[in-house]
Amino acid sequence: MKVKKVLNNNVIIAEHEEYEEVVLTGKGLGFGKHPGDAVDESGAEKFFVLKDEDEQEQYKQLLAEVDEPFIGCMNECMTLLEKRFRVKLHEHIHVALTDHMFFAVRRLQQGMEVRNPFLQETEFAYPEEYKAARELLHHVEDCTGTSLPDGEIGFVALHIHSALTRRSLQEVNKHTRLVAELVTVIENTFKLSLYTKDLDHQRLLRHLHQAVERIQNGEYNDEPDSLKNVLKYEYPVCYNLAWKLIKMMQRSLQVPVPESEAVYLTLHLQRLSRQSN
Repeated sequence: MKVKKVLNNNVIIAEHEEYEEVVLTGKGLGFGKHPGDAVDESGAEKFFVLKDEDEQEQYKQLLAEVDEPFIGCMNECMTLLEKRFRVKLHEHIHVALTDHMFFAVRRLQQGMEVRNPFLQETEFAYPEEYKAARELLHHVEDCTGTSLPDGEIGFVALHIHSALTRRSLQEVNKHTRLVAELVTVIENTFKLSLYTKDLDHQRLLRHLHQAVERIQNGEYNDEPDSLKNVLKYEYPVCYNLAWKLIKMMQRSLQVPVPESEAVYLTLHLQRLSRQSN
């Protein structure tokens, strides 16, 4: 590989035979280098591809503002995540999460904190990502000497889930907000909180998140009409609530929701209704 552009002493853009442009990071990798120089690959700790030109430009601008030790810290975080999940993370996380964490630390150092209204939803929906996010934040705290609030765990967990599933962060956030709205309606109807260790509560929360993803992807098998009719007459309150939730999903996702979802939701809701009575 040959140097195409030096971004700072530790980060360069290089020409790669297979991937064309790649970003390489390593301590002192760019020091004294010029375009056309051979890359000392033994000094490269990590490399990734940013195929999207807008992401390339965003990363270049980010490096101009973020100090080099922080870039090194975030590269260590990416390595920790890839080892934990044993996958190659979507490259977008290098830009998005570095940008998020840098400005999160800066805000806190200036005495500002952004509240996370979906912390519980995120922890219940993505428990493994949540655990990984907590460890990542501890590493960033060690690097920066800045104590980060629990709310940041939720934000980082969504970044991690986005990278693991290769879904956009915008889509992941949208789905998380939708589930939070569904949960509020259910809690108000049954006068209880779903965010407990109760097994029925956790099953319903998992089902809501999985249902949103299935509906978005069109992955459904229908249920026989006979079962729908039985539930409709045996549990009318739960069945009507299920359809209220389905209509909320349809409005948010802008796709039709199959009638089979009314069956699954009614069964989950019926278990909850027994607790509220």
